[in-house]
Amino acid sequence: MSELEEVDHSAMLNGMRKGFDEAMKFQYTRATLQEVRAEFVIGPQHVQQYGLVHGGVLCGLIEVLCSAGAAMNAMARGQKGSVGLENTTSFLRALREGTLTGTATPVVRGRQTQVWKADVKDELGRLVATGRVRLMNLEASADITPQ
Repeated sequence: MSELEEVDHSAMLNGMRKGFDEAMKFQYTRATLQEVRAEFVIGPQHVQQYGLVHGGVLCGLIEVLCSAGAAMNAMARGQKGSVGLENTTSFLRALREGTLTGTATPVVRGRQTQVWKADVKDELGRLVATGRVRLMNLEASADITPQ
Protein backbone atom coordinates (compact mmCIF):
# COMPACT_ATOMS: atom_id res chain seq x y z
CA MET A 1 0.00 0.00 0.00
CA SER A 2 1.38 3.41 -0.90
CA GLU A 3 1.73 6.27 1.54
CA LEU A 4 -0.91 8.21 -0.46
CA GLU A 5 -3.47 5.45 0.17
CA GLU A 6 -3.07 5.79 3.95
CA VAL A 7 -3.55 9.58 4.28
CA ASP A 8 -6.59 10.20 6.50
CA HIS A 9 -8.98 12.83 5.07
CA SER A 10 -11.66 12.52 7.78
CA ALA A 11 -11.05 16.03 9.17
CA MET A 12 -11.43 17.48 5.67
CA LEU A 13 -14.67 15.57 5.04
CA ASN A 14 -16.08 16.64 8.43
CA GLY A 15 -15.23 20.24 7.54
CA MET A 16 -17.11 19.96 4.23
CA ARG A 17 -20.18 18.28 5.73
CA LYS A 18 -23.50 19.69 4.53
CA GLY A 19 -26.88 18.54 3.27
CA PHE A 20 -27.72 14.95 4.15
CA ASP A 21 -24.43 14.26 6.00
CA GLU A 22 -24.99 17.29 8.23
CA ALA A 23 -28.71 16.63 8.80
CA MET A 24 -27.93 13.05 9.85
CA LYS A 25 -24.95 14.16 12.00
CA PHE A 26 -22.60 11.64 10.40
CA GLN A 27 -19.09 12.04 11.85
CA TYR A 28 -16.21 10.73 9.73
CA THR A 29 -13.64 8.89 11.83
CA ARG A 30 -11.40 7.59 9.02
CA ALA A 31 -11.21 8.42 5.32
CA THR A 32 -8.42 6.92 3.22
CA LEU A 33 -8.30 5.55 -0.30
CA GLN A 34 -8.71 2.06 1.25
CA GLU A 35 -11.41 2.66 3.87
CA VAL A 36 -14.01 5.24 4.85
CA ARG A 37 -15.64 5.09 8.29
CA ALA A 38 -18.25 7.26 9.99
CA GLU A 39 -20.52 7.01 13.02
CA PHE A 40 -23.62 8.65 14.42
CA VAL A 41 -25.69 8.50 17.57
CA ILE A 42 -29.29 7.51 16.82
CA GLY A 43 -31.54 10.51 17.36
CA PRO A 44 -35.12 11.54 16.55
CA GLN A 45 -34.15 12.51 12.99
CA HIS A 46 -33.07 8.90 12.29
CA VAL A 47 -36.23 6.99 13.23
CA GLN A 48 -39.45 6.13 11.44
CA GLN A 49 -43.00 6.02 12.78
CA TYR A 50 -42.39 2.94 14.97
CA GLY A 51 -39.27 4.42 16.56
CA LEU A 52 -36.84 2.19 14.62
CA VAL A 53 -33.91 3.53 12.61
CA HIS A 54 -35.28 4.31 9.16
CA GLY A 55 -33.88 2.08 6.40
CA GLY A 56 -33.25 5.19 4.30
CA VAL A 57 -30.77 6.43 6.92
CA LEU A 58 -28.84 3.15 6.75
CA CYS A 59 -28.97 3.13 2.95
CA GLY A 60 -27.91 6.79 2.97
CA LEU A 61 -24.94 6.12 5.26
CA ILE A 62 -23.78 3.31 2.98
CA GLU A 63 -24.13 5.62 -0.05
CA VAL A 64 -22.25 8.45 1.68
CA LEU A 65 -19.34 6.24 2.73
CA CYS A 66 -18.97 4.46 -0.61
CA SER A 67 -19.33 7.72 -2.55
CA ALA A 68 -16.67 9.45 -0.45
CA GLY A 69 -14.24 6.58 -0.98
CA ALA A 70 -14.87 6.41 -4.72
CA ALA A 71 -14.61 10.19 -5.12
CA MET A 72 -11.29 10.34 -3.27
CA ASN A 73 -9.91 7.56 -5.47
CA ALA A 74 -11.16 9.22 -8.67
CA MET A 75 -9.67 12.58 -7.64
CA ALA A 76 -6.35 10.92 -6.80
CA ARG A 77 -6.27 9.85 -10.47
CA GLY A 78 -7.02 13.39 -11.72
CA GLN A 79 -10.72 12.80 -12.30
CA LYS A 80 -13.44 15.18 -11.05
CA GLY A 81 -15.09 12.70 -8.68
CA SER A 82 -17.76 10.01 -8.92
CA VAL A 83 -21.52 9.64 -8.90
CA GLY A 84 -23.66 6.73 -7.75
CA LEU A 85 -25.27 4.41 -10.28
CA GLU A 86 -26.72 1.73 -8.01
CA ASN A 87 -27.13 1.10 -4.28
CA THR A 88 -28.21 -2.24 -2.86
CA THR A 89 -28.69 -2.32 0.90
CA SER A 90 -29.89 -5.17 3.12
CA PHE A 91 -31.32 -4.37 6.56
CA LEU A 92 -30.44 -7.04 9.11
CA ARG A 93 -31.22 -5.70 12.59
CA ALA A 94 -33.74 -3.15 13.87
CA LEU A 95 -32.53 -0.61 16.43
CA ARG A 96 -34.04 2.26 18.40
CA GLU A 97 -31.00 3.73 20.14
CA GLY A 98 -27.23 3.62 20.35
CA THR A 99 -24.29 4.50 18.15
CA LEU A 100 -23.90 3.07 14.66
CA THR A 101 -20.62 2.83 12.75
CA GLY A 102 -20.36 2.32 9.01
CA THR A 103 -17.24 1.13 7.22
CA ALA A 104 -16.77 1.10 3.44
CA THR A 105 -14.01 -0.58 1.45
CA PRO A 106 -13.40 -0.93 -2.28
CA VAL A 107 -14.30 -4.05 -4.22
CA VAL A 108 -13.15 -2.68 -7.62
CA ARG A 109 -11.53 0.69 -8.29
CA GLY A 110 -11.62 0.88 -12.07
CA ARG A 111 -10.91 3.79 -14.40
CA GLN A 112 -14.56 4.24 -15.40
CA THR A 113 -16.53 2.60 -12.59
CA GLN A 114 -15.98 1.52 -9.02
CA VAL A 115 -17.81 -0.83 -6.66
CA TRP A 116 -17.61 -0.31 -2.91
CA LYS A 117 -19.11 -2.38 -0.09
CA ALA A 118 -20.09 -1.17 3.36
CA ASP A 119 -21.23 -2.62 6.68
CA VAL A 120 -23.07 -0.79 9.43
CA LYS A 121 -22.62 -2.15 12.97
CA ASP A 122 -23.94 -1.25 16.40
CA GLU A 123 -21.72 -0.59 19.42
CA LEU A 124 -21.70 -4.32 20.24
CA GLY A 125 -20.25 -5.08 16.79
CA ARG A 126 -23.49 -6.63 15.51
CA LEU A 127 -24.18 -6.22 11.80
CA VAL A 128 -27.18 -3.91 11.29
CA ALA A 129 -27.03 -3.39 7.50
CA THR A 130 -24.75 -4.22 4.60
CA GLY A 131 -24.63 -2.92 1.06
CA ARG A 132 -22.82 -2.30 -2.20
CA VAL A 133 -22.69 0.84 -4.31
CA ARG A 134 -21.66 1.01 -7.96
CA LEU A 135 -20.30 4.39 -9.04
CA MET A 136 -19.20 6.09 -12.24
CA ASN A 137 -16.03 8.17 -12.26
CA LEU A 138 -16.33 11.66 -13.77
CA GLU A 139 -13.60 12.86 -16.09
CA ALA A 140 -12.00 16.21 -15.28
CA SER A 141 -13.85 17.79 -18.21
CA ALA A 142 -17.32 16.59 -17.05
CA ASP A 143 -19.90 19.34 -16.62
CA ILE A 144 -21.85 18.64 -13.43
CA THR A 145 -23.39 22.08 -13.15
CA PRO A 146 -26.98 21.80 -11.87
CA GLN A 147 -29.53 22.40 -14.62
